[in-house]
Amino acid sequence: MMMFAPLLHPGRCALVCWLVLVLGPAGFVARAAKPGEIVMGTILPSGTEQYRLLQELGQRWRKESEGKVRLILHPDGRLGGETDMVKKIGIGQINAGVFSVVGLSEISPEVAGLQLMPLTFQTWAEVDYVREKLRPVLEKKLRAHGFYALCWADAGWVRFFSAAPAVTPDDYRATKLFAWAGDEVQIAMMKSVGFRPVALETTDLLVGLQTKLINAAPLPPMVALAGQVHGPAPYMLDLKWCPIVGAAVVRADVWEKIPEELRSRLAAAAEETGRKLRARGRLEDEEAIRAMQKHGLKVTPFPATATADWQGLKDQVYPKVRGAIVPDEIFDAVEGHLRDFRATQPEPAR
Repeated sequence: MMMFAPLLHPGRCALVCWLVLVLGPAGFVARAAKPGEIVMGTILPSGTEQYRLLQELGQRWRKESEGKVRLILHPDGRLGGETDMVKKIGIGQINAGVFSVVGLSEISPEVAGLQLMPLTFQTWAEVDYVREKLRPVLEKKLRAHGFYALCWADAGWVRFFSAAPAVTPDDYRATKLFAWAGDEVQIAMMKSVGFRPVALETTDLLVGLQTKLINAAPLPPMVALAGQVHGPAPYMLDLKWCPIVGAAVVRADVWEKIPEELRSRLAAAAEETGRKLRARGRLEDEEAIRAMQKHGLKVTPFPATATADWQGLKDQVYPKVRGAIVPDEIFDAVEGHLRDFRATQPEPAR
């Protein structure tokens, strides 16, 4: 279930959209892994800093294992979308992947609590705190489904882009808002809270904006930049709808064949790579906004007067998320950890 594709499933549009817009559809088939090989699929584009960091991890693994463990990467969405890659792992065609919450939720729905609760997180510090609190639970759930989490990453905030200035939910209700073609649950949810979705394939997103078939779309800034969305939709509301969170995972049966002492060193290297991936993703989120501003993007500050309106939308959406998209216990845990974190923070200056 998604809302305002990608508002509740941003990873699907955020990264797949990027790749489809830039690279076109995929049709690559990976060979089966050999002993000692971790064959990892990802929709991250080759040539990016994130991909370079994964390559760097592969080099460290080879050095730490004296060549016994090799990380083989298949970037650019060559193996299809995240759901496709999860299926390929299931049949043994590959044995690892770097996924957003979209792919991770195919393995364990509990992971959705890190991303699919709109207007929950306000800062990266909050995301970091809640993720670390939930990691033991989430990683235990992943292991129960046969996967080991190597590291966690994120890739910016979903924001609203539009052809004309827009600030409140009612402003966006007056737009023709991009929705993911074929996701009838998402479209029904959007309509239930008063929005006018227009279902399109991601390949038609830019053309849809140019031809005014749609005039607004929720996207992470680096996706908007890659797809040149800021041309026909030059206004961005400075509102953080939700973060894009992900992780690198490997089949547990493959991982456990590596000797334990070596496995601990490889895991430590992966954890360090996760920290670098998070830092880079957050930096690129900000850089993408600045780059678009140089080419005409106008960032609309979020006014305090709109807070109540967006809180009202959040109140409408949350009952549709809790239990249906994010399991009840995880939903409640996210809110509880967030309250604990905020209670430790100093009051803002008046």
